[in-house]
Amino acid sequence: MRIRHFIAILMLLAFGCARLSFESHLEQEGRAHYFHGAKFDLALRQRVGQMAFVAAFSGFRLLVAEGMYLHAHYLWQKVEWGGMKLDFDAATALEPRSILFWDQASWHMAYNASIAAYDDKKQPREALRAKAQREYWKVGEDYLLRGIANNPDVPTLYISLGNLYRYKYQDHCKAADAYRQAAGISGAPVYAHRFAVYELSECPGHDREAYEKLLALYKKGKEEQLPTLLKRLGILQEKLHVPADQKIYIPPPDHP
Repeated sequence: MRIRHFIAILMLLAFGCARLSFESHLEQEGRAHYFHGAKFDLALRQRVGQMAFVAAFSGFRLLVAEGMYLHAHYLWQKVEWGGMKLDFDAATALEPRSILFWDQASWHMAYNASIAAYDDKKQPREALRAKAQREYWKVGEDYLLRGIANNPDVPTLYISLGNLYRYKYQDHCKAADAYRQAAGISGAPVYAHRFAVYELSECPGHDREAYEKLLALYKKGKEEQLPTLLKRLGILQEKLHVPADQKIYIPPPDHP
């Protein structure tokens, strides 16, 4: 009897050591790939199913994630926002380094689902429809923030976050900061810095700073002397009472 107890204890110890080693390996791998907030937990297992969960640990994580992404697209076509979100949660948890998964998840929730919520004919009260719309914006924002946490070296999600703050929240200060962060990453599109300056020019309390940056863009040449820049530059010149001899000439809108 004692021998059997001794063997059982040894087996438990061996299992515990193996588990600790396995979990340590997963944690190290996760840190190496910026897997911040990506959790292989019970909720994920319930969503993807036991077989798929096992497959994710057997070298088929990307395949399972892509399957969840495709199913999310299917549910989008059926206008099933709740189920679609669960699929995107699973896909992003399985492959947090996939920019496409985070970006599409945010787009569907902050744009498609939010528009559908506001246009919902079944809800006669506009205040409640607007509240639902803002909640979907928040979900979309959360996807982008978590995506950035897992992919801090990629400018794409910062730009999408800037777009969200700019077009949905109309928060020009946050939009400027998101675009600025994108512009500071290697490989960022050239318009990221331009957008950061444009948004800064509409951020309260930053008039002088924005004016100097708009002026610097203007002096780069005709490729930067775009209608939006000229418009914002003209507004700030008047607002800051720039002397006439220092003003940049802004042609009328219909001027050839």
